Formats: sequence, C-alpha cells, structure tokens
Amino acid sequence: MRLWHQDLLAFLPRAQILGQHRECCALRGMGWGKKHATVDYVFTHSVKRLVDYHQLVLREMEQRGYKPSQQWKCSEYRGKNTMPWPDEFPSEDYLSPETLIYPEHDEAYREECLTNLRRKGVDLLYYDRRDSGKTVE
Repeated sequence: MRLWHQDLLAFLPRAQILGQHRECCALRGMGWGKKHATVDYVFTHSVKRLVDYHQLVLREMEQRGYKPSQQWKCSEYRGKNTMPWPDEFPSEDYLSPETLIYPEHDEAYREECLTNLRRKGVDLLYYDRRDSGKTVE
C-alpha cells in the first residue's frame, strides 16, 4: 500500500491510478487507523487530508474518462460497509492543488516513488497520458 506523490498522479499509468483509488477507498473505509509501514504517516494527520488527496485522484480519473462512484466525492463517505465520518468531521483549511497535502511527500519521497515505479517497469520520463508534452524526470 502506497500513496504516490501527488505531483505524479497525472503521469501514473492506468493500473497505478486505479490502484491508487482502491488504496484511498480502503484507507477511508475499514483501513483507517490500521497500521501499515508505508502509510502510517497518513494516520498522524486529519482524515480531511486523505479525503483531499483522494479528490485529486478522483479528478485525475475523471480527466481520463473513468467514472468513479460519485459517493466518494462526499467527504463523510467511507464505503458501503462503513459508517460515515461523524458530523464533527474534522475541518482544516482548504489545501489548494499546488499545496502538498502530506508534508511527508517531499522531494525525497517523490524520488522514492519514481524509483519504486521504475522497479515495476514504469519509467515516467517517457509516459505521457494526454500527449500534452508533460514528462516527469
């Protein structure tokens, strides 16, 4: 389980962006608070940050033509088998898309993600999902 650096979301191949959606759904649902070495930092922040991150993933999916369930756009939603977040859903200031949602997602983490993707045979330097000329180095 991994949350990719948010700057890489637009470049992730199909399998990784869809997998990222599943990871976010799992974390928002029954996985919230369950220890996992790679994503434990998520639980040190407000769940609002996870929801904001998931919104970036959902937006990217929609830009690619995928149609994720619109229920996930509701901040309180946690999946079919999990009760919604309570009415006192934590509020934080809105984080713009340019703001790092997780401070742990620094430059070193970005490089770690790129290395992880390369090990999976994905070199984002050559991947461009929209032929827009965007590349990641």
